[in-house]
Amino acid sequence: MESVVTSLSQPDAVGRVEKGLFIGGRWRSASGEGSFPVEDPATGRTLCEVSDATPTDALAALDAASAAQAKWAAVPPRRRGEILRRAHDLLIERIDEFALLITLEMGKSLAESRAEVEYGANYLRWFGEEAVRIDGSWKVNEDGTARVLVTRQPVGPCLLITPWNAPLAMPARKIGPAVAAGCTMVVKPAPQTPLTTAALAALLTEAGLPGGVLNIVPTTRAAAITESLLLDGRLRKLSFTGSTPVGRRLLSQAADTVLRTSMELGGNAPFIVCRDADIDAAVEGAMTAKLRNVGEACIAANRFHVHADVVDEFSEKLVARMSTITVGPGTDPASDLGPMIDARQRRRVADLVDETVDAGARVRTGARLPEGPGYFYPPTVLTNVPAGTRITREEIFGPVAAIQTFTTEAEALHDANNTEFGLVSYLYTQDLGQALRMSEQLETGMVGLNRGYVSDPSAPFGGMKQSGIGREGGNTGIDEYLEQKYVAIHMGTPQSGDNGALAAATPIRSGVGGPEGGR
Repeated sequence: MESVVTSLSQPDAVGRVEKGLFIGGRWRSASGEGSFPVEDPATGRTLCEVSDATPTDALAALDAASAAQAKWAAVPPRRRGEILRRAHDLLIERIDEFALLITLEMGKSLAESRAEVEYGANYLRWFGEEAVRIDGSWKVNEDGTARVLVTRQPVGPCLLITPWNAPLAMPARKIGPAVAAGCTMVVKPAPQTPLTTAALAALLTEAGLPGGVLNIVPTTRAAAITESLLLDGRLRKLSFTGSTPVGRRLLSQAADTVLRTSMELGGNAPFIVCRDADIDAAVEGAMTAKLRNVGEACIAANRFHVHADVVDEFSEKLVARMSTITVGPGTDPASDLGPMIDARQRRRVADLVDETVDAGARVRTGARLPEGPGYFYPPTVLTNVPAGTRITREEIFGPVAAIQTFTTEAEALHDANNTEFGLVSYLYTQDLGQALRMSEQLETGMVGLNRGYVSDPSAPFGGMKQSGIGREGGNTGIDEYLEQKYVAIHMGTPQSGDNGALAAATPIRSGVGGPEGGR
């Protein structure tokens, strides 16, 4: 299938993007002049070569971030917020340009890429508005001898590690609060999708972000880069979005310097369809929760738990909808579902499906690798999935719906919670009492109730258990980038004769009936 491009050609979209490292406000080559290829997952062809940062480059980026920290922290909140608002406006103006770039390096359809640009831009706007709402407190201490002043100030230089599945939204969701709080940062984008992050850095610079505040180090040497940064005492925070195994390793390394951390890790989202659910609505929600982002999303529905009385109806309708999906290059307007990110990820999904079928599951649609170039995989529905199979324990990260059944509410909750992950759940029921009961008992940080999508800049995004630490977005998202400081202010010795002041300054003693212990 031939790709169809927007008014901006594919070569122009890639050619306009800087391919180097961004350090101290300047683009430069990597030390050693190394580079790595960026692929188009729809064709398997190389789009371009990008500079491959070394640990030396990473430390140079941290040098720049550390040098800029004090001055950046002193910039008034309104000015920081205005930079983010200008960046939001520029992104919306150039939505087609950024959407094409995302599609070229990640694969999703242009429609989904446009939605991601708008979504990511909204994080910049949200945190631009939060910058002027950073507050503190003032109160009289218990015995009246002092005043308690609590302020919040930037954590300091941050390392932000972003994934490939949302190459604009995930950097925006981390850069936005860091900028608003007054933190400088080093960003390490995923090697599969460094171009969108580079374009975002250029746009933020155009919006007025000073040199050194944002530094970008694309690399294929993630372990060496992160280790060198995490061991440096100047780094004060780590924010990571990615798999739980990698998150565990990073947390272990961060312990050596007692870094502030926020982790958005893997998911294994249950999608529960109760007996009384609106089945048509549940199917539409399932299409969103399963196929959004080619199924390559941490919040994608992973395990479908459907009541035995409605499993046939739900399965048949889901198969019918999945069978209508057109798979093809994301740049083709006729495509509903683009390619997976690379050959390795497609092979992993195909192996999971084959293993589940060998264990007794039934293929209702899909499950066949297409011929030709690119990393395409068809929308797939499996029914009669045996309990305990690997597909029910691991994050699929692909367009595969694995359906199991339950008969009681208690069974559904047990099966849904029977995982070390706890990012998001989806629940379809028309019974308000059941909805509230089950939402309270589901062990996830987010619940989509009769809704197949949960992420929103105004809401706290994050999970429980091994799905993460901390929250991104919402009113609390900026807290991850701020430290609290308590200042105890001595009020001095009151003048004699000032009985009110003396009374306030008299220390409180323990005991009943006064300072003599009750005499």
